[in-house]
Amino acid sequence: MNILILGSGGREHSIAWAVMQNPKCDKLIVAPGNAGIAQIAECATLDIEDGAAVVGFCDTNAIDFVIVGPEAPLAAGVADRLRDAGLLVFGPSKAAAELEASKRFTKEICDAAGAPTAAYAHFTDAEAARAYIREHGAPIVVKADGLAAGKGVIVAETEDQALAAIDDMFGGEFGTAGAEVVIEEFMRGEEASFFVLCDGETALPIGTAQDHKRVGEGDRGPNTGGMGAYSPAPVLTDEIAQKALDRIIRPTLAEMARRGTPYQGVLYAGLMIENGEPRLVEYNVRFGDPECQVLMMRLGAQVFDLLQAAAEGRLDEARVNWADDHAMTVVMAAKGYPGAYEKGSVIKGLEDCAEDSFHMVFHAGTAETDGRIVAAGGRVLNVTARGASLMQARDRAYAMVDRIDWPEGFCRRDIGWRAL
Repeated sequence: MNILILGSGGREHSIAWAVMQNPKCDKLIVAPGNAGIAQIAECATLDIEDGAAVVGFCDTNAIDFVIVGPEAPLAAGVADRLRDAGLLVFGPSKAAAELEASKRFTKEICDAAGAPTAAYAHFTDAEAARAYIREHGAPIVVKADGLAAGKGVIVAETEDQALAAIDDMFGGEFGTAGAEVVIEEFMRGEEASFFVLCDGETALPIGTAQDHKRVGEGDRGPNTGGMGAYSPAPVLTDEIAQKALDRIIRPTLAEMARRGTPYQGVLYAGLMIENGEPRLVEYNVRFGDPECQVLMMRLGAQVFDLLQAAAEGRLDEARVNWADDHAMTVVMAAKGYPGAYEKGSVIKGLEDCAEDSFHMVFHAGTAETDGRIVAAGGRVLNVTARGASLMQARDRAYAMVDRIDWPEGFCRRDIGWRAL
Protein backbone atom coordinates (compact mmCIF):
# COMPACT_ATOMS: atom_id res chain seq x y z
CA MET A 1 0.00 0.00 0.00
CA ASN A 2 1.00 3.60 -0.58
CA ILE A 3 0.67 5.49 2.71
CA LEU A 4 0.59 9.20 3.54
CA ILE A 5 1.21 10.44 7.08
CA LEU A 6 0.30 14.06 7.82
CA GLY A 7 2.52 15.87 10.33
CA SER A 8 6.06 16.94 11.11
CA GLY A 9 6.87 16.06 14.70
CA GLY A 10 8.31 13.30 16.83
CA ARG A 11 4.89 11.67 16.93
CA GLU A 12 4.84 11.37 13.15
CA HIS A 13 8.46 10.19 13.01
CA SER A 14 7.65 7.36 15.41
CA ILE A 15 4.49 6.37 13.50
CA ALA A 16 6.47 6.40 10.25
CA TRP A 17 9.19 4.27 11.85
CA ALA A 18 6.63 1.66 12.96
CA VAL A 19 4.70 1.67 9.68
CA MET A 20 7.89 1.24 7.63
CA GLN A 21 8.53 -2.07 9.39
CA ASN A 22 5.27 -3.58 8.12
CA PRO A 23 5.54 -5.53 4.84
CA LYS A 24 2.22 -4.04 3.69
CA CYS A 25 3.95 -0.67 3.34
CA ASP A 26 5.14 -0.30 -0.26
CA LYS A 27 5.67 3.46 -0.25
CA LEU A 28 5.56 6.00 2.56
CA ILE A 29 5.26 9.77 2.19
CA VAL A 30 5.17 12.15 5.16
CA ALA A 31 3.97 15.73 4.73
CA PRO A 32 5.68 17.94 5.61
CA GLY A 33 7.99 15.73 7.69
CA ASN A 34 11.32 16.74 9.19
CA ALA A 35 15.03 15.99 8.84
CA GLY A 36 14.80 12.70 10.72
CA ILE A 37 11.74 11.49 8.83
CA ALA A 38 13.50 12.30 5.56
CA GLN A 39 16.07 9.61 6.44
CA ILE A 40 13.44 6.85 6.31
CA ALA A 41 10.64 8.15 4.06
CA GLU A 42 9.85 10.63 1.32
CA CYS A 43 8.87 14.08 2.60
CA ALA A 44 6.51 16.37 0.71
CA THR A 45 5.56 20.03 0.95
CA LEU A 46 1.82 20.21 1.54
CA ASP A 47 -0.66 22.35 3.48
CA ILE A 48 -2.02 19.58 5.69
CA GLU A 49 -4.97 21.70 6.88
CA ASP A 50 -6.22 22.18 3.30
CA GLY A 51 -8.50 19.23 2.66
CA ALA A 52 -8.74 19.84 -1.09
CA ALA A 53 -4.96 20.02 -1.40
CA VAL A 54 -4.51 16.78 0.54
CA VAL A 55 -7.11 14.99 -1.62
CA GLY A 56 -5.38 16.25 -4.77
CA PHE A 57 -2.00 15.08 -3.47
CA CYS A 58 -3.44 11.64 -2.76
CA ASP A 59 -4.84 11.38 -6.27
CA THR A 60 -1.56 12.42 -7.86
CA ASN A 61 0.50 10.02 -5.75
CA ALA A 62 -1.89 7.04 -5.78
CA ILE A 63 -2.22 7.06 -1.98
CA ASP A 64 -4.21 4.15 -0.51
CA PHE A 65 -4.26 5.10 3.18
CA VAL A 66 -3.87 8.41 5.05
CA ILE A 67 -2.85 8.61 8.72
CA VAL A 68 -3.52 12.02 10.27
CA GLY A 69 -1.01 12.83 13.02
CA PRO A 70 -1.79 16.22 14.64
CA GLU A 71 -5.09 17.65 15.82
CA ALA A 72 -5.25 20.78 13.64
CA PRO A 73 -6.06 18.99 10.33
CA LEU A 74 -8.70 16.92 12.13
CA ALA A 75 -10.34 20.03 13.58
CA ALA A 76 -10.22 21.55 10.08
CA GLY A 77 -12.18 18.60 8.64
CA VAL A 78 -9.41 17.09 6.51
CA ALA A 79 -10.50 13.53 7.38
CA ASP A 80 -14.01 14.36 6.15
CA ARG A 81 -12.70 15.58 2.80
CA LEU A 82 -10.62 12.44 2.38
CA ARG A 83 -13.57 10.16 3.19
CA ASP A 84 -15.82 12.09 0.82
CA ALA A 85 -13.22 11.42 -1.89
CA GLY A 86 -13.37 7.69 -1.18
CA LEU A 87 -9.97 7.48 0.53
CA LEU A 88 -9.20 5.28 3.53
CA VAL A 89 -8.23 7.50 6.46
CA PHE A 90 -7.28 7.08 10.12
CA GLY A 91 -8.62 9.98 12.15
CA PRO A 92 -11.98 11.31 13.35
CA SER A 93 -14.38 13.60 11.53
CA LYS A 94 -14.43 17.33 12.26
CA ALA A 95 -17.56 16.87 14.37
CA ALA A 96 -15.98 14.06 16.41
CA ALA A 97 -12.71 16.01 16.74
CA GLU A 98 -14.63 18.52 18.86
CA LEU A 99 -13.71 16.22 21.75
CA GLU A 100 -10.34 17.97 21.66
CA ALA A 101 -11.14 21.17 19.80
CA SER A 102 -13.59 22.31 22.49
CA LYS A 103 -13.23 21.71 26.23
CA ARG A 104 -16.85 22.82 26.67
CA PHE A 105 -18.06 20.20 24.17
CA THR A 106 -16.18 17.44 26.00
CA LYS A 107 -17.75 18.46 29.31
CA GLU A 108 -21.21 18.36 27.73
CA ILE A 109 -20.52 14.89 26.36
CA CYS A 110 -19.34 13.71 29.79
CA ASP A 111 -22.47 15.14 31.39
CA ALA A 112 -24.70 13.35 28.88
CA ALA A 113 -22.74 10.09 29.16
CA GLY A 114 -22.45 10.16 32.95
CA ALA A 115 -18.64 9.96 32.65
CA PRO A 116 -16.83 11.06 35.84
CA THR A 117 -14.85 14.26 35.40
CA ALA A 118 -14.07 17.50 37.24
CA ALA A 119 -16.82 19.96 38.13
CA TYR A 120 -16.64 22.94 35.78
CA ALA A 121 -18.10 26.19 34.46
CA HIS A 122 -17.88 27.72 30.98
CA PHE A 123 -17.34 31.42 30.31
CA THR A 124 -17.31 33.85 27.39
CA ASP A 125 -16.98 36.89 29.67
CA ALA A 126 -13.80 37.68 31.59
CA GLU A 127 -15.46 39.40 34.55
CA ALA A 128 -17.84 36.50 35.13
CA ALA A 129 -14.88 34.13 35.05
CA ARG A 130 -13.00 36.26 37.59
CA ALA A 131 -16.03 36.28 39.89
CA TYR A 132 -16.21 32.48 39.71
CA ILE A 133 -12.54 32.18 40.67
CA ARG A 134 -12.97 34.56 43.61
CA GLU A 135 -15.94 32.52 44.79
CA HIS A 136 -14.23 29.11 44.49
CA GLY A 137 -10.61 30.01 45.33
CA ALA A 138 -7.49 28.02 44.48
CA PRO A 139 -6.06 25.61 43.50
CA ILE A 140 -8.18 25.70 40.37
CA VAL A 141 -7.66 24.88 36.69
CA VAL A 142 -8.18 27.40 33.87
CA LYS A 143 -8.40 26.07 30.30
CA ALA A 144 -8.63 27.79 26.94
CA ASP A 145 -11.65 26.18 25.28
CA GLY A 146 -10.00 25.69 21.88
CA LEU A 147 -6.78 24.21 20.50
CA ALA A 148 -3.68 25.83 22.00
CA ALA A 149 -0.90 23.40 21.02
CA GLY A 150 -0.98 21.72 24.42
CA LYS A 151 -0.26 24.97 26.28
CA GLY A 152 -3.74 26.36 27.02
CA VAL A 153 -4.12 24.76 30.46
CA ILE A 154 -3.10 26.65 33.61
CA VAL A 155 -3.08 24.79 36.91
CA ALA A 156 -3.33 27.79 39.21
CA GLU A 157 -2.04 27.23 42.73
CA THR A 158 -3.16 30.68 43.86
CA GLU A 159 -6.13 32.90 43.13
CA ASP A 160 -3.83 35.54 41.63
CA GLN A 161 -2.39 32.98 39.17
CA ALA A 162 -5.91 32.01 38.11
CA LEU A 163 -6.95 35.62 37.60
CA ALA A 164 -3.77 36.25 35.57
CA ALA A 165 -4.63 33.23 33.40
CA ILE A 166 -8.06 34.74 32.70
CA ASP A 167 -6.41 38.01 31.68
CA ASP A 168 -4.00 36.16 29.37
CA MET A 169 -6.69 34.05 27.72
CA PHE A 170 -9.24 36.77 27.13
CA GLY A 171 -6.36 39.11 26.25
CA GLY A 172 -5.38 36.96 23.26
CA GLU A 173 -2.38 35.05 24.66
CA PHE A 174 -3.71 31.85 23.05
CA GLY A 175 -5.39 33.45 20.03
CA THR A 176 -8.93 32.39 19.26
CA ALA A 177 -8.50 29.31 21.48
CA GLY A 178 -8.91 31.56 24.52
CA ALA A 179 -12.04 33.38 23.36
CA GLU A 180 -13.97 30.97 25.58
CA VAL A 181 -12.71 29.54 28.87
CA VAL A 182 -13.51 26.49 30.96
CA ILE A 183 -12.71 26.65 34.68
CA GLU A 184 -12.46 23.33 36.48
CA GLU A 185 -12.20 21.89 39.93
CA PHE A 186 -8.61 20.95 40.77
CA MET A 187 -8.51 17.15 40.86
CA ARG A 188 -6.05 15.44 43.18
CA GLY A 189 -4.34 12.17 42.36
CA GLU A 190 -1.90 10.86 39.79
CA GLU A 191 -2.37 11.56 36.09
CA ALA A 192 -1.89 8.96 33.36
CA SER A 193 -2.76 8.53 29.70
CA PHE A 194 -4.95 5.75 28.29
CA PHE A 195 -4.97 5.10 24.52
CA VAL A 196 -7.85 3.37 22.77
CA LEU A 197 -8.43 2.72 19.07
CA CYS A 198 -12.00 3.18 17.92
CA ASP A 199 -13.81 2.34 14.67
CA GLY A 200 -17.20 3.89 15.47
CA GLU A 201 -18.39 0.86 17.43
CA THR A 202 -15.51 -1.14 18.94
CA ALA A 203 -13.00 0.23 21.42
CA LEU A 204 -9.60 -1.51 21.58
CA PRO A 205 -7.13 -0.44 24.31
CA ILE A 206 -3.58 -0.23 22.93
CA GLY A 207 -1.55 1.04 25.86
CA THR A 208 -0.93 3.37 28.76
CA ALA A 209 1.71 6.01 29.39
CA GLN A 210 2.67 8.86 31.68
CA ASP A 211 4.27 12.07 30.52
CA HIS A 212 6.00 14.99 32.20
CA LYS A 213 4.40 18.28 31.19
CA ARG A 214 6.39 20.65 33.39
CA VAL A 215 9.67 21.99 32.04
CA GLY A 216 11.66 21.52 35.24
CA GLU A 217 12.84 18.52 37.22
CA GLY A 218 10.54 17.39 39.99
CA ASP A 219 7.64 18.49 37.74
CA ARG A 220 8.22 22.18 38.42
CA GLY A 221 7.91 25.24 36.22
CA PRO A 222 5.54 26.08 33.37
CA ASN A 223 3.68 23.51 31.32
CA THR A 224 5.16 22.41 28.00
CA GLY A 225 4.02 20.14 25.20
CA GLY A 226 5.75 17.34 27.15
CA MET A 227 9.35 16.78 28.30
CA GLY A 228 9.34 12.97 28.32
CA ALA A 229 7.15 9.90 28.77
CA TYR A 230 7.22 6.25 29.66
CA SER A 231 5.02 3.21 29.03
CA PRO A 232 3.30 1.37 30.61
CA ALA A 233 1.95 3.58 33.40
CA PRO A 234 2.15 1.62 36.68
CA VAL A 235 -0.70 3.59 38.23
CA LEU A 236 -3.06 2.53 35.43
CA THR A 237 -3.52 -1.08 36.52
CA ASP A 238 -5.67 -3.49 34.50
CA GLU A 239 -8.49 -3.00 37.00
CA ILE A 240 -8.41 0.80 36.77
CA ALA A 241 -8.07 0.68 32.97
CA GLN A 242 -11.20 -1.49 32.83
CA LYS A 243 -13.07 1.02 35.00
CA ALA A 244 -12.01 3.82 32.64
CA LEU A 245 -13.13 1.78 29.65
CA ASP A 246 -16.52 0.93 31.13
CA ARG A 247 -17.34 4.22 32.86
CA ILE A 248 -15.67 6.83 30.63
CA ILE A 249 -14.57 5.62 27.17
CA ARG A 250 -17.49 3.41 26.13
CA PRO A 251 -20.19 5.79 27.42
CA THR A 252 -18.47 8.62 25.50
CA LEU A 253 -18.39 6.58 22.28
CA ALA A 254 -22.05 5.62 22.73
CA GLU A 255 -23.04 9.26 23.20
CA MET A 256 -21.05 10.32 20.13
CA ALA A 257 -22.76 7.60 18.06
CA ARG A 258 -26.17 8.62 19.44
CA ARG A 259 -25.52 12.17 18.19
CA GLY A 260 -24.73 10.87 14.71
CA THR A 261 -21.00 11.56 14.98
CA PRO A 262 -19.41 8.12 15.57
CA TYR A 263 -15.77 8.30 16.61
CA GLN A 264 -13.06 6.65 14.49
CA GLY A 265 -9.38 7.03 15.25
CA VAL A 266 -7.34 7.01 18.43
CA LEU A 267 -8.97 8.39 21.56
CA TYR A 268 -6.43 9.55 24.11
CA ALA A 269 -7.95 9.90 27.56
CA GLY A 270 -6.02 11.86 30.14
CA LEU A 271 -7.10 10.39 33.47
CA MET A 272 -6.70 11.50 37.08
CA ILE A 273 -6.53 8.52 39.40
CA GLU A 274 -7.17 8.75 43.14
CA ASN A 275 -7.84 5.82 45.45
CA GLY A 276 -8.18 3.49 42.47
CA GLU A 277 -10.90 5.58 40.80
CA PRO A 278 -10.31 7.27 37.40
CA ARG A 279 -11.82 10.60 36.32
CA LEU A 280 -11.39 12.23 32.94
CA VAL A 281 -9.06 15.22 32.73
CA GLU A 282 -9.41 15.70 28.97
CA TYR A 283 -9.66 13.91 25.64
CA ASN A 284 -7.26 14.26 22.73
CA VAL A 285 -8.26 12.99 19.29
CA ARG A 286 -4.73 11.97 18.23
CA PHE A 287 -1.75 10.24 19.75
CA GLY A 288 -0.02 12.21 22.48
CA ASP A 289 3.40 13.65 21.80
CA PRO A 290 5.72 12.34 23.33
CA GLU A 291 3.53 9.42 24.53
CA CYS A 292 3.19 8.17 20.96
CA GLN A 293 6.92 7.57 20.75
CA VAL A 294 6.97 5.07 23.63
CA LEU A 295 3.83 3.33 22.36
CA MET A 296 5.28 2.95 18.87
CA MET A 297 8.52 1.53 20.27
CA ARG A 298 6.57 -1.13 22.14
CA LEU A 299 4.05 -1.92 19.38
CA GLY A 300 6.33 -1.91 16.33
CA ALA A 301 5.13 -3.13 12.93
CA GLN A 302 1.67 -4.24 14.14
CA VAL A 303 0.74 -0.54 14.44
CA PHE A 304 -0.08 -0.42 10.74
CA ASP A 305 -2.45 -3.41 10.96
CA LEU A 306 -4.23 -1.90 13.97
CA LEU A 307 -4.68 1.54 12.37
CA GLN A 308 -5.93 -0.06 9.16
CA ALA A 309 -8.43 -2.19 11.11
CA ALA A 310 -9.73 0.94 12.86
CA ALA A 311 -10.11 2.78 9.56
CA GLU A 312 -11.91 -0.17 7.95
CA GLY A 313 -14.24 -0.87 10.88
CA ARG A 314 -12.65 -4.23 11.74
CA LEU A 315 -11.42 -3.64 15.28
CA ASP A 316 -13.67 -6.41 16.62
CA GLU A 317 -11.29 -8.89 14.98
CA ALA A 318 -8.03 -7.11 15.89
CA ARG A 319 -5.69 -8.08 18.73
CA VAL A 320 -2.76 -6.26 20.34
CA ASN A 321 0.38 -8.32 20.90
CA TRP A 322 2.36 -6.70 23.71
CA ALA A 323 5.92 -7.48 24.61
CA ASP A 324 6.37 -7.57 28.37
CA ASP A 325 8.68 -4.57 28.36
CA HIS A 326 8.99 -0.86 29.03
CA ALA A 327 9.88 2.21 26.98
CA MET A 328 11.00 5.74 27.84
CA THR A 329 11.51 8.87 25.77
CA VAL A 330 13.48 11.92 26.87
CA VAL A 331 12.75 15.21 25.11
CA MET A 332 15.73 17.38 24.21
CA ALA A 333 14.56 20.96 23.79
CA ALA A 334 16.13 24.26 22.79
CA LYS A 335 17.29 26.34 25.75
CA GLY A 336 14.61 28.88 26.62
CA TYR A 337 11.69 26.57 25.79
CA PRO A 338 8.77 26.88 26.50
CA GLY A 339 9.58 30.58 26.31
CA ALA A 340 11.69 32.28 23.64
CA TYR A 341 14.39 30.13 22.07
CA GLU A 342 16.77 30.33 19.12
CA LYS A 343 16.66 28.16 16.03
CA GLY A 344 19.48 27.00 13.79
CA SER A 345 21.96 25.52 16.26
CA VAL A 346 23.83 22.47 14.95
CA ILE A 347 23.22 19.07 16.56
CA LYS A 348 26.12 16.64 16.49
CA GLY A 349 26.61 13.08 17.67
CA LEU A 350 23.38 11.61 16.31
CA GLU A 351 25.41 9.15 14.24
CA ASP A 352 26.77 7.72 17.52
CA CYS A 353 23.28 6.70 18.67
CA ALA A 354 22.10 3.20 17.78
CA GLU A 355 18.92 2.91 15.72
CA ASP A 356 17.16 -0.42 16.20
CA SER A 357 14.06 -1.87 17.88
CA PHE A 358 15.47 -0.90 21.31
CA HIS A 359 17.01 2.51 20.57
CA MET A 360 15.70 5.39 18.42
CA VAL A 361 16.13 9.13 18.25
CA PHE A 362 12.87 10.48 16.86
CA HIS A 363 13.17 13.97 15.40
CA ALA A 364 10.60 16.60 16.35
CA GLY A 365 11.82 20.11 15.45
CA THR A 366 14.76 19.52 13.12
CA ALA A 367 15.85 20.59 9.67
CA GLU A 368 18.83 19.81 7.44
CA THR A 369 21.12 22.67 6.42
CA ASP A 370 24.26 22.08 4.34
CA GLY A 371 24.22 18.41 5.29
CA ARG A 372 23.96 19.13 9.01
CA ILE A 373 21.02 18.56 11.37
CA VAL A 374 19.92 21.82 13.02
CA ALA A 375 17.31 22.72 15.61
CA ALA A 376 14.14 24.14 14.07
CA GLY A 377 11.72 24.17 16.99
CA GLY A 378 11.28 24.16 20.75
CA ARG A 379 11.08 20.42 21.34
CA VAL A 380 13.73 19.08 19.00
CA LEU A 381 14.58 15.41 19.69
CA ASN A 382 12.85 12.46 21.39
CA VAL A 383 15.56 10.10 22.63
CA THR A 384 13.73 6.79 23.07
CA ALA A 385 14.66 3.34 24.35
CA ARG A 386 13.07 0.03 25.34
CA GLY A 387 14.16 -2.30 28.11
CA ALA A 388 13.09 -5.29 30.16
CA SER A 389 12.50 -2.84 33.02
CA LEU A 390 11.80 0.86 33.19
CA MET A 391 15.20 1.33 34.82
CA GLN A 392 16.92 -0.36 31.87
CA ALA A 393 14.91 1.73 29.38
CA ARG A 394 15.87 4.89 31.30
CA ASP A 395 19.56 3.99 31.41
CA ARG A 396 19.59 3.29 27.68
CA ALA A 397 17.78 6.53 26.86
CA TYR A 398 20.09 8.73 28.94
CA ALA A 399 23.17 6.95 27.58
CA MET A 400 22.01 8.10 24.13
CA VAL A 401 21.34 11.62 25.40
CA ASP A 402 24.94 11.76 26.65
CA ARG A 403 26.24 10.91 23.16
CA ILE A 404 24.45 13.86 21.57
CA ASP A 405 26.57 17.00 21.28
CA TRP A 406 24.19 19.96 21.41
CA PRO A 407 25.20 22.69 23.89
CA GLU A 408 22.19 24.81 22.94
CA GLY A 409 19.79 22.09 24.09
CA PHE A 410 18.65 20.72 27.44
CA CYS A 411 16.58 17.91 28.90
CA ARG A 412 15.15 16.81 32.20
CA ARG A 413 17.25 14.14 33.91
CA ASP A 414 14.40 12.71 35.99
CA ILE A 415 11.95 11.30 33.47
CA GLY A 416 10.08 8.40 35.04
CA TRP A 417 10.81 9.48 38.60
CA ARG A 418 7.31 8.72 39.87
CA ALA A 419 7.43 5.12 38.67
CA LEU A 420 11.06 4.59 39.66
